[in-house]
Amino acid sequence: MTVTSAIAQLRTTDLEQSIRFYTEALGLRLAFRFRDFYAGLLAGTQMLHLKRVDAPDPDLHSIDAGEHFHLYLETDDAAALASALAARGVALLKPLHETPWGTREFAFHDDQGHTLYVGQALAG
Repeated sequence: MTVTSAIAQLRTTDLEQSIRFYTEALGLRLAFRFRDFYAGLLAGTQMLHLKRVDAPDPDLHSIDAGEHFHLYLETDDAAALASALAARGVALLKPLHETPWGTREFAFHDDQGHTLYVGQALAG
């Protein structure tokens, strides 16, 4: 028996708005929806779940203060994705930069304030 995948779940107070953000701004694909409180989105072959809740995620401030993230996304072109997000009105928290550990990264908030990082492995 082996574990075949891991799925993150983010909380949202507005499921429709979050689905739009992840599909229209990030280009993920809606995989399923369950009633008015749960949805699954595909990023390549990986899944992200959204769950509607009554109050915003209580960890938003501490995640930002500690420079942590809720979700890390990998891409094959970080510069192009950063430009596309900016063109869609998404403000970057951290601009595109190269890291000492060999990635090109940037960070932004989703529609609910979750901190997302995007990274691209650099050839080396």
